[in-house]
Amino acid sequence: MVDHQESAIVREELETDRENPAVEIAEIIADMEDKDHGDLTTIYSCIDHMIDHIFSEPPAPEAQLKVEFSYEGYRITVEQDGHAEFVKTT
Repeated sequence: MVDHQESAIVREELETDRENPAVEIAEIIADMEDKDHGDLTTIYSCIDHMIDHIFSEPPAPEAQLKVEFSYEGYRITVEQDGHAEFVKTT
């Protein structure tokens, strides 16, 4: 039996040392939606520089920090180690 909930989750590994890691999130969604990332809503209006901060100044690993937010019809979870999950909500 296929778990449709599980199959709707896309997992990606973000580049934690990238200058603007939040832009990578927009690029991933653009790829999934077959759009140019410039056609999407500016991600910084959604999360400002939150992703930049958890990668550039991460808390101790045992904190297991996660950031969860909605953007462009996806519920996105980003962990401080760069793991990210994208779940289509619309």
